[in-house]
Amino acid sequence: MLPRKQQLFRRGLSVHCSLSLTPSPPPPKPPSLSILADRCKSMDQLKQIHAQMIVSSRIQDNFAASRLLSFCALTESGDLNYASKLFNCIEEPNSFMWNTMIRAYASGSQPSEALFLYIKMRFFEVVPGKHTYPFLLKACSNLGSILSSKQVHTHVLKSGLDLDLHVVNGLVRAYSVSKKIDYARRVFDEALERNLSIWTTMICGYAQNCCPDDALELFDEMIVQGFEPNGVTLASVLSACAQSGCLELGDQIRLFIKRKGMEVGVILGTALVHMYAKNGAISMAKELFDNLLVKNVVTWNAMICGLAAYGHVDEALTLFRGLEREQIEPNDRTFVGVLSACCHAGYLDVGRKIFDSMKSMYGIDPKIEHYGCMVDMLGRSGRVVEAEELMKSMTWKADVVILGALLAACKNHGNIEVAERVVEQILELEPHNHGVFVVLSNMYAEAGRWEEVSKLRKLMKKGNLKKIPGWSHVDDDN
Repeated sequence: MLPRKQQLFRRGLSVHCSLSLTPSPPPPKPPSLSILADRCKSMDQLKQIHAQMIVSSRIQDNFAASRLLSFCALTESGDLNYASKLFNCIEEPNSFMWNTMIRAYASGSQPSEALFLYIKMRFFEVVPGKHTYPFLLKACSNLGSILSSKQVHTHVLKSGLDLDLHVVNGLVRAYSVSKKIDYARRVFDEALERNLSIWTTMICGYAQNCCPDDALELFDEMIVQGFEPNGVTLASVLSACAQSGCLELGDQIRLFIKRKGMEVGVILGTALVHMYAKNGAISMAKELFDNLLVKNVVTWNAMICGLAAYGHVDEALTLFRGLEREQIEPNDRTFVGVLSACCHAGYLDVGRKIFDSMKSMYGIDPKIEHYGCMVDMLGRSGRVVEAEELMKSMTWKADVVILGALLAACKNHGNIEVAERVVEQILELEPHNHGVFVVLSNMYAEAGRWEEVSKLRKLMKKGNLKKIPGWSHVDDDN
């Protein structure tokens, strides 16, 4: 019999051998490259996965490649140029990949590329699906192209997808944005089924195309049909209320929002501020504006323009300075509101500084509306020649609105020489305008230049000129 120590040694050796013979569990399998592509957080990570796919010959696996493509094309951290190069390297991209690229271009800065890609897709005989056309129609909306919208509509009809709700919604939006609201309504009426999105898009189309009465009528019909509006719907209806002066309905909508406990975010809040400000309920607009937790530049513009339109000039200027303190970048519309406020109050020096700051401080090139405010402001201040020189410095040809403001200034300050040049320019735009001759004739009469008065009257009789509506205020402006 072995000594006790040897017995213990052999027993331990036996246990050790039995343990060593037991197979150890396999190491955990690393996640697939497709899953890793879905988990990407940056382009650097994606490029590493892309390289592994190439090395492991997985890049021609359409599912794996589609995950790479989705990240590059559709996420904020992606790179559309890289996505395009990747897409072009895939031998036979499937319809999901085509749709991904069309969707990315439709939402980006080059929506026309989505249409070119669709043409290429059809050339390679890839059949578009029900997701393709909504993306294409979004590209048409962003382009504002009626021709493209009609062409895509033709393909929709041929594919038999004209009753798909997403496609119908896309068509209504595309035609509305292209200013063909009658086409949009035809698509809307022909739809056998409508959801809330389609109703909202049609109402929004009417509001955006300055057809507020049609928008409100359709909203009433929508309610009768049993649809409950959401925030987007109500924002469009409030826009229509602002245009039509329908303060009572707008107030009812505010109470509805409160009763339903709906969240008043920046879009709905801005629509409420705009509606009240546009209708002259400045105190209510200001209260809503002050209580909004989140405001964007459109919200500020609604309040500034409302204050300016109803004579609260100093408040409008104070709010403009508040916008600057909040470090919110003003846009074109902001300056139209502030300059119109300065114009109404005769704040020429303040208006001039703000006008000059557009380019120097904010990098915004003044547009014809901004020049119009300045020409009007200079003209009201008696600086008629300076106003004419500023008008001549524009890159655009002066329109009737600016010329009319300058002609009114000429009349008020007795500047016949500039008035004659302005009348000549107006007649180039509106050859049969009777009103400008009346203004000029009265100016000649006030100056005692009766020979010119007689010539003008003969010219008017000979030409059988008619009075253009909207010009009487120039003659009667004192």
